Amino acid sequence: MTVGDTSSGAGEEPGADSSVHATPHHEVDHTVEPTDDPLAIRLEALILGADRRYTPFQAARTAGVSMDLASRFWRAMGFADIGQAKALTEADVLALRRLAGLVEAGLLSEPMAIQVARSTGQTTARLAEWQIDSFLEGLTEPPEPGMTRTEVTYPLVELLLPELQEFLVYVWRRQLAAATGRVVQAADDEEMVDRRLAVGFADLVGFTRLTRRLEEEELGELVESFETTAADLVAAHGGRLIKTLGDEVLFAADDAGTAAEIALRLIEAMSQDETMPALRVGIAFGTVTTRMGDVFGTTVNLASRLTSIAPKDAVLVDGAFAKELVRHGDAPESEAQAAEAVAAAAERARLAEKEGREPDDEPPLPTYRFGLQPMWQRPVRGLGVVEPWLLARRGKSGS
Repeated sequence: MTVGDTSSGAGEEPGADSSVHATPHHEVDHTVEPTDDPLAIRLEALILGADRRYTPFQAARTAGVSMDLASRFWRAMGFADIGQAKALTEADVLALRRLAGLVEAGLLSEPMAIQVARSTGQTTARLAEWQIDSFLEGLTEPPEPGMTRTEVTYPLVELLLPELQEFLVYVWRRQLAAATGRVVQAADDEEMVDRRLAVGFADLVGFTRLTRRLEEEELGELVESFETTAADLVAAHGGRLIKTLGDEVLFAADDAGTAAEIALRLIEAMSQDETMPALRVGIAFGTVTTRMGDVFGTTVNLASRLTSIAPKDAVLVDGAFAKELVRHGDAPESEAQAAEAVAAAAERARLAEKEGREPDDEPPLPTYRFGLQPMWQRPVRGLGVVEPWLLARRGKSGS
């Protein structure tokens, strides 16, 4: 679906649609009024694959949908209203017809189609901004004195566009396959929306002070390094990066053991980088509502609160998360109990050796990956009193 896929368009008189000129305050404007700049128009035609031909009213009428629905699709994707400028293409008409056709066929409800447009628009808007700011910006520096950036941009985009498009479709299909796999493995229909997950926040300590001390370029490099490291570690160890917020990342995992491993590796990786400030992580386990790739609910709020009270370079988890680790054998119920089991096994072995016999054939002692140390109970704003647990690897502090 192209950037201009869903125009604002038809079913009413061109001058009668007051709705097309009143963008809701919560929508984000990702575009500007249609430009008359010749190079910009050539680039737009190259990227969209068609020339400007329709006003929003004409595009909606050609697609066979109401102007009200067309304008809602357009806004949902994050585009500003353009009045009745002739700025839309055949690609816009086709995409609008397809999306409306899914509604007419009963495959999507109208609200769901709006959500599809909104989620796609928000995701691709960020991707496009990043590619222009970080990728094309550097590549379009004039290679020779006297050449203007405009002379370089068009042929470069012409070469990159098909490759970037193919890669985008490939990654989307891969992600869709992974997400579909999680859905079909859900125990029931409710679990597809309200699922039990481990949710974690990782937060750079003292980031606000850093913003006053570092130059903009240095700050940008630090944030990019943090986000890249976090994204790589989360993905490599089986979690899902939900979103990045500059100095903070939100991730989720299907089980507590995976989330614990990710959290500790994040702490370890950041502590080895002298350019990075300290990191703190908070994780909670429980029911989470998923919408448009994001997560919501009390569990998410609790994870955020735990992060805010976590010590530097440490991981705090809630009681439900601690119980999950114990239930799956990733952590002992208590360090004292684990120590007693080890001591008892050592004593039995000593007695067997003293008596000149082979030790009894006993099952091996469990090997725990993590240790949990209970912290003082404390009130957490909006969530009452909670008892956080300090998470650590076995054999390290806190275990």
